[in-house]
Amino acid sequence: MPDTQPRPVTLTATPPPPVDVPPSAGAATEPSTGTPTGTPACADGCCAPVPVPTPDPVGAPARPAGWHRAARRARQLSWVSLVWMTGEGVLGLVAGLRAGSVSLVGWALGSVIDGLAAVIVIWRFTGTRTLSDTAEGHARRAVAVSFFLLAPYIAVAAVRDLLTGHGSETTVLGIAVTAVSLLGMPALGVAKRRLGATLGSGATAGEGGQNLLCAAQAGAVLLGLAATAALGWTWVDPVIALLLAGWAVREGREAWRGEDCC
Repeated sequence: MPDTQPRPVTLTATPPPPVDVPPSAGAATEPSTGTPTGTPACADGCCAPVPVPTPDPVGAPARPAGWHRAARRARQLSWVSLVWMTGEGVLGLVAGLRAGSVSLVGWALGSVIDGLAAVIVIWRFTGTRTLSDTAEGHARRAVAVSFFLLAPYIAVAAVRDLLTGHGSETTVLGIAVTAVSLLGMPALGVAKRRLGATLGSGATAGEGGQNLLCAAQAGAVLLGLAATAALGWTWVDPVIALLLAGWAVREGREAWRGEDCC
């Protein structure tokens, strides 16, 4: 007899098919699968990391190509000047005091001032100050002050010699030291003036101007010593010194105004 009892029916739930959900905007994903790897960023992407290039210090203008190389060159030339001026100043003072030459002593003191200007430029282009416009302003004005320190001594001593008729004597040491300066300083001064224009640095250009002034003063000293020895013209030496004092004032004013780098 057939079984007429109802049999229980077992229902099996079928899971829904998987649905691909795109990652949230700004979320980090695996390169190959596209699945999120971290916490999603905010919807507008403001939390996403953005690479930021390292700029010059705040407030500093963009530097042209080759600017940093020129800054290193300026610092190196200032070190050369510092060593040169130290030796030149000592020898020039000894020779000037022995000869009684105001222009020779003034020239030697000018070497000391040139050395001070070299220290200022070295300070200017060292460390974080290399890119600082504020440091450039301080250095430029300090170089200008160094010109103003030189001019009064030369002028006062020259006027004294003109009034008293004090003459200078010729010394081999004085001639040798000034001749070396006359030959070497122009190249150093021109190089620094060019670097000053490249860097937009009145301090560097001003130091170059001091090197040119040193060379001109060396030539003037040689001329004065020769005129005194050959013709007895004792007035030539102090007159030349007065002209150089005027030049120093002019260079100082230009350095203070920042006109040397143009």
